Amino acid sequence: MKYHKKMEKTDNPKVYFRDKRVLITGGLGMMGSSLAIDLIRWGAKVTLLDALIEQYGANFYNIEKIKNSPNLQVIIADIRDKLAIEDSVKHKDIIFNLAGQVSHNDSLENPLLDLDINYRGHVTVLEACLKNNRSAKIFYAGSRLQYGNTQRIPVDENHPRNPLTPYATNKNAAEDYSNYCHKRFGLKTVVFRIANPYGPRCQIKHNKYGIVNFFIKQALEGNEIRIFGDGRQIRDYLYIDDLTKAFLFAAIPNQTNGEVYNVGSGVGISFAEMASKIVSIVGKGKLKHVKWPAEYINVETGDYISDIGKIQKHTGWNPSFSLEEGIRRTVEYYRSPQTRNRYLLPSQIFSPKSKFD
Repeated sequence: MKYHKKMEKTDNPKVYFRDKRVLITGGLGMMGSSLAIDLIRWGAKVTLLDALIEQYGANFYNIEKIKNSPNLQVIIADIRDKLAIEDSVKHKDIIFNLAGQVSHNDSLENPLLDLDINYRGHVTVLEACLKNNRSAKIFYAGSRLQYGNTQRIPVDENHPRNPLTPYATNKNAAEDYSNYCHKRFGLKTVVFRIANPYGPRCQIKHNKYGIVNFFIKQALEGNEIRIFGDGRQIRDYLYIDDLTKAFLFAAIPNQTNGEVYNVGSGVGISFAEMASKIVSIVGKGKLKHVKWPAEYINVETGDYISDIGKIQKHTGWNPSFSLEEGIRRTVEYYRSPQTRNRYLLPSQIFSPKSKFD
């Protein structure tokens, strides 16, 4: 595979994003809020759009640090709302399209809802950009689950995509529509296939997504952590600060336009070892091996490690956090009961004090 040269060192994100107008869909979730915090710190004008669908992780506490910023706007709207999206994409320089139905198991129970959100919703965003803003750079947050059963590891972007769930199928469809809009109309689309993100500001109420965060919650409460089977399946876990940096680095160079990138740590670790590290770092909790439930074993993809060579060479991005350090930082974030309860109980809703046109 031929790669482009690395991003020039002169492309300093702290300078590049100053006064940039940025829209983040799914903006009150872990990924969106983490991006917003960095962008606000670097002088960007940030609009967060979120539908506040209860089980999907939106939480106003995620933006507690920046809620009074004059450069922050929050819009409560759904990516399926054509009129709201057409208005929201206007005049934006960068759009991080991160909203979505987030549970592959839920997609098995309600495939039409997954189709509606994870495909039609993202087509709505792209069509709004075609109508009202063809100059924006548009990121789509895909998943490593798009590959399905892995044939080789590490997995590069040319690995066959054989999705095992409606969730992964619709993720692939939305990615393909993004690529179509780039090739047919010249939209500056960028696709990330993301491997198992975790860290502060992730929901911890259930284990349908964000399994590392859920295990940390279980350990902090001294509960049992269940491991399916022998736990030898290999996974690639990516700390949120590294993922945020990947988005920001990829936003700068033009050579990322129209590209698809695997984004992970590039390091594999067994599921059982991940859980063991959590128990060791927290100092509480216990591990229990249980039989694979049918609804999980049927969608198990096998071992997975991201080949991240393409995004490293195109942007100069490199992950910085080991799994141990990422877990430690996440544990520290949730260790306070007051903080942890913000992710277990309904969050306080506020109205942003200032908006921009």
